[in-house]
Amino acid sequence: MTRRSSRDPQAQLPLTPVVLHILLALAEGDRHGYAIAKDVESATNGEIRMGPGTLYGSIQRMLAAELIEESAHRPKADEADGRQRYYYKMTPLGRRALHLELERLGRIVALAHTKRVLACGA
Repeated sequence: MTRRSSRDPQAQLPLTPVVLHILLALAEGDRHGYAIAKDVESATNGEIRMGPGTLYGSIQRMLAAELIEESAHRPKADEADGRQRYYYKMTPLGRRALHLELERLGRIVALAHTKRVLACGA
């Protein structure tokens, strides 16, 4: 059996729901942790709410897996208020893993439609 490299996006799959939503939030651009959490909460209509432990634990694992990296991006407003915020951005590996995961989920949804488990427009 061949072991996949950590640089292989397939090795990251399946993504956990939290990691998937963090990557989706970062698909729109660099964000700091609190903005990521608020984006995920808004995008899921409050179904996914990440506390600091879940959010920053996931961010640390994603940094280690090279799915995301710290960004040098610092808006002027953040500099003006003196707060130390760390911004994150998706890496090419993270973007590829997100793409593969969304394709995988799309195949599952298509299968559910084929099996009439999930009705169209329901």
